[in-house]
Amino acid sequence: MDALDHQLLGLLRVNARTPTATLARKLGVSRGTISNRLARLEANGVIAGYSVQVRAHSQPTGIRAWISIAVEGDKTREVVKRLLGEPAVSSLHDTNGRWDLLAEVHAASIAELSEVLERIRKIKGVGNTETSIHLQTFRLT
Repeated sequence: MDALDHQLLGLLRVNARTPTATLARKLGVSRGTISNRLARLEANGVIAGYSVQVRAHSQPTGIRAWISIAVEGDKTREVVKRLLGEPAVSSLHDTNGRWDLLAEVHAASIAELSEVLERIRKIKGVGNTETSIHLQTFRLT
């Protein structure tokens, strides 16, 4: 990947629906160049897919929480695999420090969040968890 690829990916991170012509204009290259690069980045697995990001305030009901997870021994791959199969987990991050993983979860109610936490704590290799419930966002990105 060269500088143009990195710039292209940066623009797509801001808005993955940006038209090819707009990307080309912003980067000072032809639409064909953008199309070819996108095809190559997709074929090489650099671009794994496109998704929709929904602002938190657009879904006023429900609970968002972050679960910090400590993994026992060398069980990280197994724990990650199980967490990626958990429907309530909307994102999963590898971290450093006290916690090994950080999972963002969405639940319809406190009772449902409790059930999610119970399922996660039962995963073999999960040693300890700490949950923080999202209360308010002060800055939207």
